[in-house]
Amino acid sequence: MWMYSPRCRDHCGCRRGSLTWVSLRGSVEVAKHHTNLGASMSHRNARLTPAGRKIIIERVRAGTPQAHVAVQMGLSRATVSKWWHRWLTEGDAGLVDRSSRPKRSPARTSTTVEKRICRLRRSKRWGPKRISMQTGVPASTVHKILCRHGMNRLSWMDRPTGRVIRRYERAYPGELIHVDIKKVGRIPPGGGWRINGRGNTKHRKKRIGYTYLHVAVDDHSR
Repeated sequence: MWMYSPRCRDHCGCRRGSLTWVSLRGSVEVAKHHTNLGASMSHRNARLTPAGRKIIIERVRAGTPQAHVAVQMGLSRATVSKWWHRWLTEGDAGLVDRSSRPKRSPARTSTTVEKRICRLRRSKRWGPKRISMQTGVPASTVHKILCRHGMNRLSWMDRPTGRVIRRYERAYPGELIHVDIKKVGRIPPGGGWRINGRGNTKHRKKRIGYTYLHVAVDDHSR
């Protein structure tokens, strides 16, 4: 039968799991390495998140050889060495995941084409499919460009000008506070006329006043 392991059995430091075929007698016959089943199992306390990398640094600083730390953590020695040298160079900031965004994207849609797509959306109110036929850009790419510029919904755009409607928002809390005051008549003990009827004169001569409800809304966080 197939048995899943949440970490690599070769201790290479990867985050993917492995599938191993185990016979009924318990002997390992076939191993399928580096499956993607463990890719979605990563969490903030996983083995090689910043918390786990901090443990590597602490053990190496305590004098434990890197090879021993690798065995204890179930990693390769190269992985332990990589994070140790990165911590020596960058400090704790080097233990955080780096961005996987490429430095260059040669296949990205040019700025000129993006401006043309936004101009057609603003002037013609066309959808992604019709803009795709006009510009030659795939409809899925047109949709992503419209989402990037906040133009994917016509209800978010001003009808006469076609500009995206952006509500004002203050920079910091407390800069602008909107206050509403509601005047509400107090209800006497036992209920008012809606419960006891208009013919009840028990509380008619006794005035109990009003209650004022104050509601404050902060424009920065609303």
